Amino acid sequence: MTTNDRTERLRALLQAELAPTSLEIIDDSHLHAGHAGAASGGSHYTVKIVSSRFEGLKLVMRHRLVYDAVHDMINKSEVHALAINAVAPSELP
Repeated sequence: MTTNDRTERLRALLQAELAPTSLEIIDDSHLHAGHAGAASGGSHYTVKIVSSRFEGLKLVMRHRLVYDAVHDMINKSEVHALAINAVAPSELP
């Protein structure tokens, strides 16, 4: 699976589960060259997501929703690491 395929799969899963009003996925894999988790090529990502599903939730619960949405990709080692910025629409400037 290519890095682009992984990114698009991440996007599809997050959109299906969290219906974000904004979603940005950044492939940070090049920053982890030589790291064991990067051996499969393209497995470190930053996810910036805005979703009404995060309203009233603490940060840890927001992250849990994101991890739950991409659980299969993490279990299959398609994703090694996620940096998550999860906000509710009411928190935007």
